[in-house]
Amino acid sequence: MEIINEPMSGLKVLKLDRFEDERGYFIETYNRREFLKVGIDAEFQQDNCVWSQKDVIRGLHCQLVPHEQGKLISCVQGAILDVAVDFRPESSTFLDHFSIDLTQDNNLIFWIPKGFAHGYSVQSRMAVVNYKCDSLWNPKHESGVRWDDPVLNIDWKIENPIVSAKDQELREIDPIDAGVV
Repeated sequence: MEIINEPMSGLKVLKLDRFEDERGYFIETYNRREFLKVGIDAEFQQDNCVWSQKDVIRGLHCQLVPHEQGKLISCVQGAILDVAVDFRPESSTFLDHFSIDLTQDNNLIFWIPKGFAHGYSVQSRMAVVNYKCDSLWNPKHESGVRWDDPVLNIDWKIENPIVSAKDQELREIDPIDAGVV
């Protein structure tokens, strides 16, 4: 495993080792000792697996203090555009976003620490996404921002997105309160 990109403080794109033979392949997706070596000291509390069809956008989701979540994201089938938005007000990259293609073939895994919102769009016919969380989901502390927020201006690489009613009701960022105007 190697770090191939650290686009913002705390975000890490990792390339996992893949071992192939005539039977198929093997990838170790998590090993606490190896993750500690690259600076990820998370004790995971919850694993999620999500199946989605093409053109689905999920997010942008986050958990509020004191139930923030760090997430380790991988795409085990298909392809997604994964997006993290820095929601840490004290950060020099506050409200900046980073996106990365995660696919079943590229052996990448994406660490998103606490303080970021997360979402993804499905680029293939369908996708299966696994993510590990370092704290449990708490419905009273869930939050997020609309996928099409004009302040963020994220290119999801989809023409006709499929977005849940719940995600359509997420708020937009107030540019004045956020200090971006």
